[in-house]
Amino acid sequence: MTSLDRSTLKTKDVVEDIWASVGLPRSALASLRLPSADTIVFQSSYKISMLGQATIGASALAAAQYYALRNGLTKVPDVIIPLDHARLEFNSQSYQWQDIWADNPPNVELNTVGGLHKTADGYVRIHDLFPNHIDGTMEILGLPRDATREQVAGKVANWNAVELETRGTEEGKVAIYAQRTYAEWDALPQSGAIATEPILLEHLASAPRSVLPPTGSHNKALAGIRVVEFTRVIAGPVAGRTLAAHGADVLWVTSPNLPAVDFLDSDMSRGKRTIQLDLHKTAEKEKLLELLSTADVFLQGYRPESLATYGLSPGELVKINPNLIVANLSAFGPSGPWSKRRGFDSLVQTASGMSVSEAEHADNGETARMTPTQVLDHGSGYLLATGIMAALYRRATEGGSYRVDVSLAGTMKYLRSLGQYPGQEGFKCDPLPANIKQIPKQFIDLKQSGFGGQAMAVKHSAEIEGVEVGYEETPKPLGSDEPKWKPY
Repeated sequence: MTSLDRSTLKTKDVVEDIWASVGLPRSALASLRLPSADTIVFQSSYKISMLGQATIGASALAAAQYYALRNGLTKVPDVIIPLDHARLEFNSQSYQWQDIWADNPPNVELNTVGGLHKTADGYVRIHDLFPNHIDGTMEILGLPRDATREQVAGKVANWNAVELETRGTEEGKVAIYAQRTYAEWDALPQSGAIATEPILLEHLASAPRSVLPPTGSHNKALAGIRVVEFTRVIAGPVAGRTLAAHGADVLWVTSPNLPAVDFLDSDMSRGKRTIQLDLHKTAEKEKLLELLSTADVFLQGYRPESLATYGLSPGELVKINPNLIVANLSAFGPSGPWSKRRGFDSLVQTASGMSVSEAEHADNGETARMTPTQVLDHGSGYLLATGIMAALYRRATEGGSYRVDVSLAGTMKYLRSLGQYPGQEGFKCDPLPANIKQIPKQFIDLKQSGFGGQAMAVKHSAEIEGVEVGYEETPKPLGSDEPKWKPY
């Protein structure tokens, strides 16, 4: 793997590195405060504490920078990211509660048939979060839809790991990846195709400068910014949720034809309005294009080029809106032989050697070990939000439309470049709280839920001096809102 060695960087250096890569003014870095930086707060050999505080910090500082620009301030407002709060937000889906769950708890059981399975020559990890992935996997294995985990294990044992990966992920419509070591991952062409910088920011087309007026009574950095969000699961939704926390009007568009994941959607929908559109219906596709024609940002988390068949490629989008920022979250980035593959946090950890190296450092006799939080998902989400706000700044100061790309594998490559703690050193801190009842009250956001009763979740951990930060919209059923922008 051709990569920079960032193993000597501290948390503030990581923010500076990310900041420089997207071309934002260096002077703003003086406004960032990172209490307790460089303390290990995740039980892992990876520097998750550093990545978490740094990526949340970079996104909040980018929001503050945009606030200063639109309000004509000579100094960027101070930004504070307390580590004890950021560690909770970097695992936010685990810390939530709704009153309706007392009688009808959401299904949070994962890997009922998937997860890690032994093959004839190694291991594979099978993704089973979505029903269609389970259906496709059972079809490949020649099993009925209701097969047990033991039956799946029996069939998988007859396959070679890479052959099953290819059959399921490259040729099929599921998500199965062979478990690799770092050396095996580094030998793949895809490893070298992933950029060394975690955020890719590209100028798409020329257009006049576009900056919003001063915030006035709407005292949030991104007040008036319009975002159409097409995402699922965690990484992409974290980016949209971050923009919403800083005041953007985020319309989260989901499909009525795709399954929901209730316990994730309730956390990731905070701050957003939620609509459902079926792109197979002409009127609903036209409504989407109408929204995009007046949007500032199109945020999408589907496989690269998969939306091009609907006329939603970056090139087509900037024709209808020359000021649009097109932001993409993918598994493996826009380049390389795996660029069109689907993938998820645990699968990228498995395919890239992360899970093997984590197990080796923990030294508990495990074949593989996942990180204690979805580090690639959350890290990628905040990085993408940072890239989007950098593009907004560039649009305001230089003009034009922009494309932003962040990938789970790119975040993996960046995290790996930070180095790992030696031996078991990274595992000696306290574990994360088990649930929201163990979290200090000052970090909890309590609001009325759109489902009825009250909802509790983790507040956004960024503080910006003199600027409001936080979620205005509460969790609600998908499709609860109208497909139109708020007045501003």
